[in-house]
Amino acid sequence: MEKQETDKMNAATDSQESKPHIEFKSIALKGLFIIAFFYTLYFARDLILPFTLALLLNFLLRPVVRALKKIKIPELAGAALVLIVLLGSAGYGVIKLSGPAAEWINKAPESLQQIELKVGFFRKPLERVNHAVEELKRIARMGAEEKPEVEVKSSGITDAVLTGTREVIVKSSVMFILLYFLLASGDLFIRKLIKLYPKLHKKKQIVKTTREVEHHTSRYLYTVAVINFFMGVSVGVGMYLIGMPNSLLWGVMAGFLVFLPYIGPLIGIAIVTIVAFLTFASIGRILLAPTIYIVLEVIQGQIVTPMVLGLRFTLNPVVIFMWLIFWGWMWGILGAILAFPMLTIFKILCDHIQPLAPIGEFLGR
Repeated sequence: MEKQETDKMNAATDSQESKPHIEFKSIALKGLFIIAFFYTLYFARDLILPFTLALLLNFLLRPVVRALKKIKIPELAGAALVLIVLLGSAGYGVIKLSGPAAEWINKAPESLQQIELKVGFFRKPLERVNHAVEELKRIARMGAEEKPEVEVKSSGITDAVLTGTREVIVKSSVMFILLYFLLASGDLFIRKLIKLYPKLHKKKQIVKTTREVEHHTSRYLYTVAVINFFMGVSVGVGMYLIGMPNSLLWGVMAGFLVFLPYIGPLIGIAIVTIVAFLTFASIGRILLAPTIYIVLEVIQGQIVTPMVLGLRFTLNPVVIFMWLIFWGWMWGILGAILAFPMLTIFKILCDHIQPLAPIGEFLGR
């Protein structure tokens, strides 16, 4: 008996000692998987970005295709019709706004000179500070050997623009082709997923969860698109009423910058302030442009969006900012624009999938 009790105690001790080792091994494997996952996202971004954008647009446009199906238009034809309208609208917008945008970009050096002339009263103090800094640098360099300077000539701006244009055309083509197949496929992926589970209650659960996630995601993206559209219209009308040139351009810019929380409005306010500074002579009219933008942004961000979307879509501001910086580092400007919609969709998934519920709670405010 004593020997059996001793063996049991030894076995229990060995089990307790091996348990932390197993947990550590499991955590290490999960950590390696996460690192490999984000490593793949970073280095395969040229492939994954068009797919991500197509998936988001699929959630946004699928209700339109379903509405067309109800009036006896097949999904293949409905998807083609939706894409034709989307491409036509985007093409018209690019043609309409490319001229004013290129004009402002070409005027950038001249604009900087005008700003320098208008803020000339700041120049003398800044020149004194700059002179003092140069003197300190000269003293620090005394006795040091001058090192040969190597001039690196950058490639021409025309080559850069052409290269960027080719990349945009290729990625956009891949994205729109994939979007068409996603819209035209209908419920194909759900039907395939259901076939993997033999039990009826499991199939019903999958259909219910999938429908809820798709409904809330589509509703969120559609609502945000409408809010951003009216935000752009409001900014454009406001700029037009105070006499700002190219008010349509600033309205479209404001509508897209709403997708960048915190950073987007700051960029928009800075741009309209610079344009107002170059356009108007009086300080009152110069300050009027950023004031209108700030008031509209506060109304949109603090009143309209929370009231329309509801509390369940409110997210932790710290998580939003960290997520924005992370995806901006991973995928550049487009990643920063897609960051907030991706975070909201991820929270919707967490709220409707029980094992991920703690993560959804953490992401919420």
